[in-house]
Amino acid sequence: SGGVRPFGVSLLVAGMDGDGVPRLFQVDPSGAYFGWKATAIGKGYVNAKNFLEKRYQEDMELEDAIHTALLTLREGFEGEMNGHNIEVGVVSKSDGKFRLLTPEQIQDYLDEAN
Repeated sequence: SGGVRPFGVSLLVAGMDGDGVPRLFQVDPSGAYFGWKATAIGKGYVNAKNFLEKRYQEDMELEDAIHTALLTLREGFEGEMNGHNIEVGVVSKSDGKFRLLTPEQIQDYLDEAN
C-alpha cells in the first residue's frame, strides 16, 4: 500500500565549535541541516523568526539574549509563562558546557521582562 510517511522531528542543536565559536543548527526530518545565528521551530515559528530578525544582535550580552529568547517564546505561548512550565538552556562561552537555568532564575528573568 504505502504512501504514509512516519512522523519526523526537527531539532535545534546548540554548542561551541573547536575554536570556541557558538553554533546553532536546525536539523530537519530529512537529515538536512542549516546553521543559524537565531531561529525558531514548531508552532508559530514564522512569527518567532520575524521577531528574532528584529531583535537579535550579534554582540548581545547573555542577559539580553535570554530576555530576547523569553520575549520570543512569549509571542506564541498559550497561557502564562512561569519558571515551572518552560526551560531555558545556556551554553557557556568560557567552557562550552550546557546548563539549564533553575525555575527561580527563569522566573527572575520573566519578572524583569514585565
